Amino acid sequence: MSIKTEKRIRRHKKIRMNMHGTKDRPRLFVFKSNQHIYAQLVDDDKNKILITISDKDLKLKKETLKKSDISKQVGQLIAEKAKESKIEEVIFDRGGNLFHGRVKALADGAREAGLKF
Repeated sequence: MSIKTEKRIRRHKKIRMNMHGTKDRPRLFVFKSNQHIYAQLVDDDKNKILITISDKDLKLKKETLKKSDISKQVGQLIAEKAKESKIEEVIFDRGGNLFHGRVKALADGAREAGLKF
């Protein structure tokens, strides 16, 4: 495992010690790989995933868009699905990643679509 990955995992463990999602205010978990980005709403009380969205679910031509633009659309899509499930507020879990680039774009997209965190 690379040093970069070890640092991300260490940051994520520290963050998760103080973060807990409930049914009323679930945890918005973000995972990014080199090619894709995933977002999930998690209820930690029941250890259950409520909603999951990835860029694979978008019906668009990904070759013409930047990864940050795709991430923003994923954020908007998960916010719309959350509103359908009557979820207004979430706890944002960046998964140990730094809050810039694709992670920030996803958060901005979710905020623009109406999620509060």
